Amino acid sequence: MKHVLFITYYFPPSGGSGVQRPLKFVKYLPEFGWKVTVLTVDPAFASYPDLDVLQEAEIGPDTIVIKTRSWDPYSAYARWTGKKKSDAVGVGFLGADHASFKEKIARWIRANLFLPDARVGWVKHARKAGLDAMVMHSFDAIVSTGPPHSSHLIAAFLAKKSNTPWLADIRDAWPDVAYASMLPTSSMARKRDLRIRDRTLKQATACVAVTEDLRNSMQKAVGRPFSLIRNGFDPADFDGLIPKKNDNFTLVHTGNMSPARNPEPIWTLLSDMSSSERWPALRIQCIGNVDSTILTDANRAGAEDRFEIVSYVPHAEALSYTQSASLLLLPINRVNDAAGIVTGKIYEYIASGRPILGLGDPSGEAANILKETGAGVMFSYEDTEEIGAFIDRHYAAWLAGLPLLGANQQRAAAYSRRSQTDQLATLLNSISKS
Repeated sequence: MKHVLFITYYFPPSGGSGVQRPLKFVKYLPEFGWKVTVLTVDPAFASYPDLDVLQEAEIGPDTIVIKTRSWDPYSAYARWTGKKKSDAVGVGFLGADHASFKEKIARWIRANLFLPDARVGWVKHARKAGLDAMVMHSFDAIVSTGPPHSSHLIAAFLAKKSNTPWLADIRDAWPDVAYASMLPTSSMARKRDLRIRDRTLKQATACVAVTEDLRNSMQKAVGRPFSLIRNGFDPADFDGLIPKKNDNFTLVHTGNMSPARNPEPIWTLLSDMSSSERWPALRIQCIGNVDSTILTDANRAGAEDRFEIVSYVPHAEALSYTQSASLLLLPINRVNDAAGIVTGKIYEYIASGRPILGLGDPSGEAANILKETGAGVMFSYEDTEEIGAFIDRHYAAWLAGLPLLGANQQRAAAYSRRSQTDQLATLLNSISKS
């Protein structure tokens, strides 16, 4: 059996969407002939937005996990703003006071002084731990996954020191276009970040991206080929799940809802006085963290009585909410190049078999996946009338006791985590030592 050093910042007990891809790769790689040693951050020194200790049960007994110290600016930011560290760590600036002077200063510091990201303080600790691991073990390959893209700096250093082939797994763009508008990055800092990116990724033996758009844009930017291994779902996560009891017609969103994902057309529809007669049993459930600006918009629309927020719950419980949905709400970030964004939750939404109401680019990559699997429809944020008609159709079917279905499960099977780990193992076999 070959042996891979897998470098990831997000790993159990970390929760949230960022942990799913590395966890499932690590879970299934042994089935394809690869023993795994994970190099990650010690939870005592980590900055996680959420915790989910239950996911530690998925780590195989033969997997070695090395945890290191780290430093990042969130501790200092928390002290400066008077927050708990756990409250200071957000995803997509969720929960931040966007008008605060301190918040603006903090974003400038993060954007211009911490490159490639706020986890760069992990690098020196992980490099040392990685070198120590290489004394004890003979690795046939290295995998790093990011964001945080600081993990690739660690892998590049270790690969060069040991002459070990290295695969860089890119889950989001570097630099991250999704939040570029919210970070006051100077032209000098941006150029430096691009130099770090190009110098680092050109050292990799192979590079992987999670979407076609990301693969194409990174190939063009870095000047080297990228393979495509999509995100997906683990069928085992759905075994024995019991949907939450729900007597209403419910739109469910799981995960963090940042300002860029504000489902404004829903608030517009619910602000109409006739909506209480049109959909009297309609409710919205957000399972996870919701930005205060979205709460404000919901209240302004008079939808506060229809809107329920369930704070972050373990992954398995979130899937129970997913399976109870009448419609699953999938807002894509309203940013430049949104057509290429495919959020990780789309695959678990598809696997649930529930129909999906998407908000984003109707010709984008996520829309094509919905169409291909028969899971739902992607509407432009401006198509309020069509969105209302889509809800009408599903509401009428629900009232009749014949709720409409979501994805074709045979088509959905192509996105299983085991299948994607097979792709990763095949790539590792092609680059690894014989």
